[in-house]
Amino acid sequence: MSAPTPTTPPSPTFDLTGHVGLVTGGNGGIGLGMARGLAAAGADVAIWGTNEDKNAAATAELEALGAKVAAFRCDVGDEDQVEAAFAATVEALGKVDSCFANAGVGAGAPIHQMTLDMWRHVQRVNSEGAFLTLRAAARHLIERGEGGRLVGISSTSAIHGAARNIAYAHSKGGMVAMIRGLAVELARYGVTANVILPGWIETDMTAGAFGYQKFVDNVMPRIPHRRWGTPADFAGVAVYLASAASAYHTGDTLVVDGAYTIF
Repeated sequence: MSAPTPTTPPSPTFDLTGHVGLVTGGNGGIGLGMARGLAAAGADVAIWGTNEDKNAAATAELEALGAKVAAFRCDVGDEDQVEAAFAATVEALGKVDSCFANAGVGAGAPIHQMTLDMWRHVQRVNSEGAFLTLRAAARHLIERGEGGRLVGISSTSAIHGAARNIAYAHSKGGMVAMIRGLAVELARYGVTANVILPGWIETDMTAGAFGYQKFVDNVMPRIPHRRWGTPADFAGVAVYLASAASAYHTGDTLVVDGAYTIF
């Protein structure tokens, strides 16, 4: 089977009118930053999260941008919940064109103090949750036969040493490998697969580290842009990867880190 050939040129305006994007962990942080970008570009958006209050607040914010929004409580590490949430998303919005597997957790501990339960907690959400989410999306996109976009959210910890964070780094390195495999496997269906590697971004997950002055003093000088990233820094890349402009761009790792990893 050959991939569908686009009949119209990519839109230089990145107009996502008529597009439906799904963002797991889309009720805050990087996920909400991407969802904002999709909504502002004209897409309808589904967000999955485990905190109902945050889901409601994110829904109101995205609706104010003019998007139709569907929010669902979903633990991505639970297969039944993922399947149910995906079916509910399609029922509410009619389809899914792009899926951003963004939901994730961390567990900071040195290896000699890390328990197996801590390790498995991270892998359950970050690795298994991403697999379950992307599998549901891939099935849908193959069945529709109109192509689509899969995007995994990894971390620069996948490509640089991450002390006291090996469980997280392991899961994010696996995300890169999984996306590369999907790019090759799903190309025949017109489905692209790419992965975003955020650097040090101001979110609830990083609040503890950013509040530790020694960490700030050590890390900030290593960021050429001399600032932390923000969720807004991911709006544009999300729109590009969801849009027709990226139809031939697949299997890539897009690093968004203010040049931290190359300095």
